[in-house]
Amino acid sequence: MAQNLYGPRVRIGNWNEDIYLEEELMKDFLEKRDKGELLIQRNRRLKGNLLRQMQLSVSEDGCIHYGDKVMLVNPDHPETDADVFLPGDLSLCMTPDEIKAYLSDELEVPCGLSAAQTKNPVGRNTFMILSVDRKAIGQVLRYGEDFCLGITGGFEDKMLYLASDHRTLLKSSKKSWLQEVYLTDEVSYLNCWQAAYVDPQLRLEYEGLPIAANAKILINHCHTNRGLVAHRHLFISTYFGKEVEVAAHTHLDSHRVEKPKNHWMLVTGNPRKDSSTILDLPKPRAEDTHATEQAMSLNAQ
Repeated sequence: MAQNLYGPRVRIGNWNEDIYLEEELMKDFLEKRDKGELLIQRNRRLKGNLLRQMQLSVSEDGCIHYGDKVMLVNPDHPETDADVFLPGDLSLCMTPDEIKAYLSDELEVPCGLSAAQTKNPVGRNTFMILSVDRKAIGQVLRYGEDFCLGITGGFEDKMLYLASDHRTLLKSSKKSWLQEVYLTDEVSYLNCWQAAYVDPQLRLEYEGLPIAANAKILINHCHTNRGLVAHRHLFISTYFGKEVEVAAHTHLDSHRVEKPKNHWMLVTGNPRKDSSTILDLPKPRAEDTHATEQAMSLNAQ
């Protein structure tokens, strides 16, 4: 098959049109570059906002308040349902569609969610505790109260809300096919959540009491009464790599008690250091099991 080995500088055929076409393409490229409209520039802006360092709220009285900026963390626990799972503390993160993220510098709605091994507060995992009427800023959040979880994703003029709805044939989580959770900019009852105490025998006694910061709680969806859950054994491919699925489903053990995969903590900031969480504080020696094991081995020797 014959190949065209001639370029625009070889003046045969439509050489003049080819030169003008190259000049127009270069002019269009430079114009888009100056305006910041190239795909790589838009992609870098989106990624920069999602990974922007955020400052979490510091709890002075040990409680969670409306308006606080926190991280939603599923504490580390062994996964008994599978041999392969993602260990460590997992934080709830917003996960934009991978293809759309490469084509736009804006957040598309609805936006997906996942859980990842990231302990640093950034734009994609820093949530704000909001009241239903948006007027209770500074008041203490209590067990059994309706509240919303908002996230800006590092943008100053954007606010998305954690939402969920009943599972349908066309709408469910990607791996488990359970009830989907997502982020939306629409304000509705689908955005409302409630916190419950982890021990079912003390749940009624804790109703109406303030929620302690960095304590294990259950986060239940008001409309469907399903608990927020992190499936450590169900991996999904995201814009930021391999992470695990987040859904709305209450997993119960043989004693009708919620499993650790339904446990969450509202993690606040570290008062000793900026851009850090309370999880970064060293454990007291009495609670450090690794130090206890070292001491026992030395005594045995």
